Amino acid sequence: MLAFIGVRPGMHAVDISAGGGYTAELIARAVGPKGRVYAQSAKPSPRLVDRVESLPNIIVLARKLEDPIPGEVSALDLATLMFNYHDFSQVDRSAMNRAVLKALKPGGLYVIADHSGRPGTGISESRTLHRIEEAFLRKEVEAAGFRLAEEGSFLRNPGDPRDRETPEPAQPKDEFVLKFVKP
Repeated sequence: MLAFIGVRPGMHAVDISAGGGYTAELIARAVGPKGRVYAQSAKPSPRLVDRVESLPNIIVLARKLEDPIPGEVSALDLATLMFNYHDFSQVDRSAMNRAVLKALKPGGLYVIADHSGRPGTGISESRTLHRIEEAFLRKEVEAAGFRLAEEGSFLRNPGDPRDRETPEPAQPKDEFVLKFVKP
C-alpha cells in the first residue's frame, strides 16, 4: 500500500478517520522525522493517542468529518482514507472531499481504499454489507474537483460475489484502492 501511495520522507499528510492510528503510524514512520502526519478523528481513541506519544510527528485532529482539516493546515502532499468511506452514509461527503481538496497542494494525492460493493448499489449497503460501489465513490470524489490518477489492483478478488459482508466460501473481500490527484 505504501509503495502504491508513493509515501516519501519529508511529506506532510493527513489520515482521515484515523481510528486506532494504524495507517497514520505507518505513514509517520515512512515520512520520517522531517515529515508530519495529521490523524483526524471525530473522537480520538485512546489507542490513537498512545501512538502520538511514541511518534512525535503525528498530530491528532479532533474534528468532524465534514470539516476534517483546520484552515492553518494546508499545502499537504497526501490525504488517505482507508476502508471506511462506506461508513459515511450520514456524513456530508461532498463537504469532506472539498475540504481535503482545499488542504492539498496542487499535485497532492488523495488515496481511498474500501470494500467493493455491487454495481448500482451506491452507498446503500454500507450498514448491512460494509461495502460501497466503486463507481459511486469515484463520482463523488471527482465531483469535488479531483482527477483519478491510478487504480491499485493488488487487493482485488474477482471471485468475491459482493453479496455478503464476509464472502462465502471464506475468501478475501474484493477491495479497491483509488489514487486521486488535485489538479
